[in-house]
Amino acid sequence: MHLAAPFELPNGSRLPNRVAKAAMEESLAVQPGQLPGPEIEALYRRWADGGAGLIITGNVMVDRRALTSPQTIVLDSATPLEPFRRWAEAAGSAGGQVWMQINHPGRQIRADLPGVAWAPSEVPVRLGRHTGAFARPRAMDGADIAATVARFATTAHLAERAGFHGVQIHAAHGYLLSQFLSPLVNRRTDRWGGSPENRARLLVEIVRAVRARVSPGFAVGIKINTADFQRGGFAVEDVSRVLELVEGLGVDLVELSGGTVESAATMGRTADETTLDREAYFLSLAERLVATSSVPLMLTGGICSRATAERVLARGFAMAGVATGLALRPDLAARWTAGEDLDVPPPRLGWKDQDLASAAVLAVVRAHMSRIARGRAGRPRTPTRLIFVQDVRRARAAVRAYGAWLAAHPAPDAGDPAPDALAGDPAGMP
Repeated sequence: MHLAAPFELPNGSRLPNRVAKAAMEESLAVQPGQLPGPEIEALYRRWADGGAGLIITGNVMVDRRALTSPQTIVLDSATPLEPFRRWAEAAGSAGGQVWMQINHPGRQIRADLPGVAWAPSEVPVRLGRHTGAFARPRAMDGADIAATVARFATTAHLAERAGFHGVQIHAAHGYLLSQFLSPLVNRRTDRWGGSPENRARLLVEIVRAVRARVSPGFAVGIKINTADFQRGGFAVEDVSRVLELVEGLGVDLVELSGGTVESAATMGRTADETTLDREAYFLSLAERLVATSSVPLMLTGGICSRATAERVLARGFAMAGVATGLALRPDLAARWTAGEDLDVPPPRLGWKDQDLASAAVLAVVRAHMSRIARGRAGRPRTPTRLIFVQDVRRARAAVRAYGAWLAAHPAPDAGDPAPDALAGDPAGMP
């Protein structure tokens, strides 16, 4: 299968080619309000012009009290829609589809952020000397779970009203839904824990609630780990069961990735010392699922050459997902679909502290995205350590701005959007 071949989703809509821009956290939210702004619009217009058949946004938070970082975007029932309409228009301006990735971080939340740190059980993130950087979570009760389901559905509904073509429910990388799937983090003994079916119940309920709130032609996707790469954690056999459970629920595409903040598989390393493929890190594990899945699959993680992307399609995957490569070369999809052999290896750092090195690589990728948003080309000349320090300082300033906004604009109740949000009226915003 050629990368330039179109793909028809189960909902009947068509993607113009098989290259997807996978989600990356841009950390470009406009404050106060945690909104998309001109930089996001410019960045996504460049990616649209760059030829990706599917563009998946960086994660958008369904609950303003719980952010993956202080610079992430929020869409809830009190959010004005007009900035999101502009974002959707920019991202879809060249004819590809644009899906909003929707997420709740659960326990993977900074200790210095206000709001809530939730998890299925009171199991904190453990990251050696960096453990204290994360908040200690509280186990969710039934009301928290019900509200979270409603928030995902509301955000999806608003994404459709704003002009996005679909949403991707984030159940990977150790965030809240991934935590429920993991037997290491989910130690519940009620209907939300224990068996694989119970641990997948929250994800299944969210898929059902989202599909009930959006139109049949609006795409619903899921992102899930092939494995957590932690001993005793979520594994490929569990993925197979999840795929069975979502069969028939109107899921259009499942993206397979891997790892958590405790096992940075997307950076090419694992806590359980599993050997990953040199490129397309999760291909050997994920290809076991292709023959049995009734839902189209997309593979992401370590795809940095056209030959590797084509190998992913040859193994039966519907789409090849590219993240870092498109942060470095926003026109990469157009070049690959035209047949150009262009390799874009990810940044690597040989720092002794590998967790710090992973954070620094992400800072470098964000710096690239910021340059693209500002119309600048090429790699930044700033030394990596300075980029990392600047990134940390910006985040600290953003924590203060976010805290002041949240205190002045507490989270609305979960449920139907307020009339102001539906109209795109910024009433109530500073």
